[in-house]
Amino acid sequence: MLPSLIGKYSLIFGFLISFPIFYYSFIDYKKSSNLSTKIISFSFLQLLFILISFICLIISFVISDFSNETVFNNSHTTKPIFYKIAGTWGNHEGSLLLWLLVLTLFIFIFLLTSKRQIKSYRILTTIFQQIIIFGFFVFVIKTSNPFSHIFPVPNEGLGLNPILQDPALAIHPPILYLGYVGASIIFSSALSATYLNYISSSWASHIKTWTYISWIFLTLGILLGSIWAYYELGWGGFWFWDPVENVSLMPWLALTTLIHCLIVLEKRTLLKSWVIILSITTFTLSMSGTFLVRSGILNSVHTFANDPERGIFILLFLFSLIVLSLVIFFFFNKNQDRVSSNFFWLSKDTSLLINNWFMMYFLSVVLIGTLYPIFLDVISSEKISVGPPFYHKLIAPFLLFFLIAMAIGPKLSWIKSKFVEKFSLISFFGISLLLSSYLVFRLNLDFLINTLLLSTAFFLFLITLKDFFVNKTKNISQKISHFGFGLFILSVLLNNFLSSEIITNLRVGESYDDGKVKIYLEKVEKFKKQNYESVIGYFDITDQKNNTEKFKPELRIYNQPVIITSEADIKTNLFYDKFLVINVVQNQNYFNLRYQFKPLMSWIWISVLIISMGGLINLLYSRNEK
Repeated sequence: MLPSLIGKYSLIFGFLISFPIFYYSFIDYKKSSNLSTKIISFSFLQLLFILISFICLIISFVISDFSNETVFNNSHTTKPIFYKIAGTWGNHEGSLLLWLLVLTLFIFIFLLTSKRQIKSYRILTTIFQQIIIFGFFVFVIKTSNPFSHIFPVPNEGLGLNPILQDPALAIHPPILYLGYVGASIIFSSALSATYLNYISSSWASHIKTWTYISWIFLTLGILLGSIWAYYELGWGGFWFWDPVENVSLMPWLALTTLIHCLIVLEKRTLLKSWVIILSITTFTLSMSGTFLVRSGILNSVHTFANDPERGIFILLFLFSLIVLSLVIFFFFNKNQDRVSSNFFWLSKDTSLLINNWFMMYFLSVVLIGTLYPIFLDVISSEKISVGPPFYHKLIAPFLLFFLIAMAIGPKLSWIKSKFVEKFSLISFFGISLLLSSYLVFRLNLDFLINTLLLSTAFFLFLITLKDFFVNKTKNISQKISHFGFGLFILSVLLNNFLSSEIITNLRVGESYDDGKVKIYLEKVEKFKKQNYESVIGYFDITDQKNNTEKFKPELRIYNQPVIITSEADIKTNLFYDKFLVINVVQNQNYFNLRYQFKPLMSWIWISVLIISMGGLINLLYSRNEK
């Protein structure tokens, strides 16, 4: 019980330290001297207390302290040590404590790294960030305390949800939270800069660092979640437009748009209002995601909280922050560049603005698709689900123009431009059109929309690939990210067009043969593991060239809680994945199997890493310049 007690009081002390931070911030704001070291000292002390609290929660999980209600609900003595540690944030209470830890860490780092900025800006950012931290403290202590005690002490815990017992998902939440919480610094910074009329090129250069940090972590967090869903849920896909997946995608779209707006603001001191609104929007979407996941409103495999009181608290807190931000925006935003903000139709400025419109449209589609079923349920008690066809039909046609703008935009100059590479662009588009027409014809697909989609994807890919050989060191981070995005879209389209699937039932000794693939179930074996029983099926799969591969998909029956999961066996190389997953057919000796051939899966993951690498290079380059 000792670690839990230390953690509990450390959490309370961290909460109490918010008051002296507020006090000294307001006192120091009126002085003309440098920022008081007391603010930095108390911020460090607050971070230290939250860190101690979080470490104590980890220790409670490791030693299986079932007097702690959070440990009792989410751990078990037979669980491997790695998942005991991961269980710290694999639940509602622990994940909120992790939020608090990152919030306090980021404001402390901000104070240390913003010494070149004016004092009033640093203090106001601290005050706004402390408002967020204070709200989360109240939320955690009042409704989600990770150190609640149980008496009498149980001998055993209830265990962690088996689908969360996975290495990718164990590191997925911390990385995703770094992206979410990074948006809080952007939000606080934008509000303070708006209040002080400090939105400028120098401010854009400063806050761009935090934007890239948030964007990189959010991108990697989404990637890990997607990889986990691909091999753990047994669906055989990388994105399902699941509501919780959408919740992380929406702030990513807003952050990506914000990065491009900051580039314009840094170069030409334009799009100030865009930057402020997007800063508010990004944080609002991050908080909204927390509300939707924690309230239990969303029905998803990713959610793990179902408490209306928690949802109402977050909703009221979010509403208060939105009202505060809108008041500051409308009363203190002084947009003085309206006359000089005209954009010439053919310029990099206009291209970035058009791409921002497209990104906002994509964001609106995802937002409507995610929230519409919730509102419909509230208004009419009618339950519906919005699936992939909705998103594909609304996004695909506009994706064509978006990809063309991405390919052409970097070729243009600021303010006013001419087409200096007309022949090159036309040639590459012609090559892309011929190549995509050939593929669509050979694959017997719907000609018009698929040809156009593939053409624009090939066009962006080829243009960005060519850019690596022209002006090699100029805008290298932009080239890498745009190339990664082109590769991503191309890989997704070809994966969608070329994938195949077989679903059938087999008993031991039986085989399935459709003339292209032969699947033979050789035997089934059972094994006893530390915290589950394993049932492994041994399959031989032979292709048309008589090449045979052995697959060993698995069923796991976890002991605490008692849940059956399917573990796919995936054969991966650079060109394709072969994916086999099994399930038990109730009251029969058959196994239901799903075999999928998934081309270019590796390149989908690689392309997202390339996109992230572009952001990381830009971040490091910007830091070196300073």
